[in-house]
Amino acid sequence: MAEPQHGRQPIVVEETPGRKSYCQCGLSANLPYCDGAHRRENTDIRPIAVEITESGRRAICQCHQSANKPWCDGTHARLP
Repeated sequence: MAEPQHGRQPIVVEETPGRKSYCQCGLSANLPYCDGAHRRENTDIRPIAVEITESGRRAICQCHQSANKPWCDGTHARLP
């Protein structure tokens, strides 16, 4: 089983409306989106699926410690 990979900074994207699945294992080749790597690498981590209703800029958490996942809440700035 591959270990989850975590970044320090969020990934900022211009989102369009629709259903999105955001990677939580950090192993996706298409971050911040899930590409199924969690299944291929046999992790117990699942993506977070959300429905985007309005276009706009979003900051996707990569430290995976946000209290508002999948959105960045600035927690990465307080991590050791």
